[in-house]
Amino acid sequence: MQTPLNRNLERIVVMRNIAIAGQILVIAFVHRVLSIPLPLLPMGTAIAILLLFNFATKYRLNVPRPVSEPEFFFQILLDVAELTVLLYFSGGSTNPFVSLYLIPVVVSAASLPWRYTWTTAAAAAACYTLLMTHFEPLHKQTFMLHVYAMWATFVFSTLIIAAFVVKMGESIRERDRLLAKAREEALRSERILALGTLAAGAAHELGTPLATMSLVCEEIESEYQDEALQKDISILTSQIENCKRILTRLIASAGEARAEGGKMEKADVFVEHLLEEWRIVRPATSISFGKQKGDAPKILAERTLSQAILNLLNNAADASPNDVEIELGWKGPEVMIEIRDKGKGLSPEIASQAGEPFFSTKEEGFGIGLFLANASIERMGGHVHLYNREGGGAVTRVCLPAGK
Repeated sequence: MQTPLNRNLERIVVMRNIAIAGQILVIAFVHRVLSIPLPLLPMGTAIAILLLFNFATKYRLNVPRPVSEPEFFFQILLDVAELTVLLYFSGGSTNPFVSLYLIPVVVSAASLPWRYTWTTAAAAAACYTLLMTHFEPLHKQTFMLHVYAMWATFVFSTLIIAAFVVKMGESIRERDRLLAKAREEALRSERILALGTLAAGAAHELGTPLATMSLVCEEIESEYQDEALQKDISILTSQIENCKRILTRLIASAGEARAEGGKMEKADVFVEHLLEEWRIVRPATSISFGKQKGDAPKILAERTLSQAILNLLNNAADASPNDVEIELGWKGPEVMIEIRDKGKGLSPEIASQAGEPFFSTKEEGFGIGLFLANASIERMGGHVHLYNREGGGAVTRVCLPAGK
C-alpha cells in the first residue's frame, strides 16, 4: 500500500543501507589504515543488528498494511540508538560524526507530526548530552583528522538530505493535496446529491401544474380561433409536452447507473441528435453546426452527458439568442465540442466563479446548470473550458475521452 509513510519507509531502508556501508568503510579505514584501535565486537554487533532489522523492515513493506506514524517513529529512534552505540565506543561527543544526529531529526520533521519531531529532537539531544560524559575515548585522533571527518560528515548529510529527505517532504505534501482534493470532491458530491433530491421532488410536484397548463391550452385553442393566438398556443403546447418528456426521462432514469447504461456512439451522430432535440426547445435560436472532416470517433453517449451539453447550449443561447455556433473536432484520445456565442463574453469576475454552485449571471438563474454540467462531464473523464473568443463572445469547450 503506497501511502506516503510507506514510500518514506522505503527511502529509510535505502538510506540505512548506505549508512551501514559507510559505517563499515569508516571503521575499517580508521582501524586498518590509521591504526586507531576500536572495539570492533560491540560496534560490529550494533551494525549487524541494524542490518538484520533493515532486512526485516524490507519484508514488512511487502505486507498490505499501511505504515503507521508510531511505527515510522520507532524506525527513526532505532537509527538514533544505533548511532549512539557507535559513538559511545568511538569518542562520544568528540567524534566528528556526532552531527549525524541531525539527519533523524530532519527525517522526522519532513514525515511526521510535530509531536514526533520534538520527541526525536529531545532523544537526539539527550544522547548527545550523555555522550559528553560517558564514552570510550578515541586514541591517536589528530586535529586534521577531526577536520577531515567533519567535512565528510557535512558532505554525507547534505547528500542524504538533498536526495531523500526532500522527497519525503514532497510525499507528505502530495498526500495533503490529495486529501484536500478528496474533501472538495466529497463536498461537491454532497451538493449534487442535495440537488438530485430536490430535482426528484420537483419532478414529482411539477406533474400537476403541467397537466393543468396543458388542459388550459386545449380550452383556449378550442375557444378562440385567432390565427396569431393559435400559433402561440401551439408553441406553448409543444413546450409543455417537451417538459413532460423531460420529467418522464428524469423519473425513469432515477437511481440507475447511467454510465453503465450508456452506449458507444459516433460523436457526430450524437451531436446531431442532440441538436435536433435542442431545436425543439429553442426554436428561435439560429444554430450553425460544423465538424472536422473524416470518420468521427465514438464516445460514451448517455443521458447525463446529453443533459450537460444541453445546459451549456442553453447558456450560449441565453447570451447570444440569434447566433450560436457548434464545432466538433477530435485529436488523439480526445473529442472536442466547442460552443461559441456572440454575447458579452466573460469578465474576470465571472471567469473566476464560473462553475461554482449557485453562481449565476442571469436574473432568474439558479446557478446550477454549469456546475452540474461540469460535474457530469468530469465524471466521464472529460473537462470543460470557458474562455473569451476573438471578436466578442465566449467559447465553451467540452473535451471528452474518445472510445474505441
